[in-house]
Amino acid sequence: MIARAAIAALLLACAAAATAADPVPPSGETAPGMSALDMRLKRLEAELRCLVCQNQTLADSNADLADDLRREVRSLALAGKSDGEIKAYLVARYGDFVLYKPPVKPITWMLWFGPFALLAGGGAIWWTVLRRRANAVTPSATTADNTGEMRAHKLLDGEDDVAA
Repeated sequence: MIARAAIAALLLACAAAATAADPVPPSGETAPGMSALDMRLKRLEAELRCLVCQNQTLADSNADLADDLRREVRSLALAGKSDGEIKAYLVARYGDFVLYKPPVKPITWMLWFGPFALLAGGGAIWWTVLRRRANAVTPSATTADNTGEMRAHKLLDGEDDVAA
């Protein structure tokens, strides 16, 4: 009973966080004081990466280049370009890196799948090392153990090992 209540509370918290994290309302809605163009620009800026900060969207960045790019996006939008045309223009000029979510294609495979490949490779190496350690038997220790064991049996049986 408590687990169900905890799960329900967790789902509600996640839904509230998701709603609060989206600063741009869907295309049909407008925030008070914002025009449809401003909403469109905010949405576009959230999909573009700041080339200086590299870990921030164009909308979040305070860099001078981000200001220039925001002005460029605005002028392209005012010129009647669609969102796809604006993105294509910026990609042609700055590369796929300008997109906050670059497309999956052969040139970006390492970006998308590289961390997983490194993790799998590290796991394979770790597994191989553990198997080798488990299968490793030192021959000198085995021979020494057998020799000592045979000598102990001779002494216990009453045979005197004078030659040793």
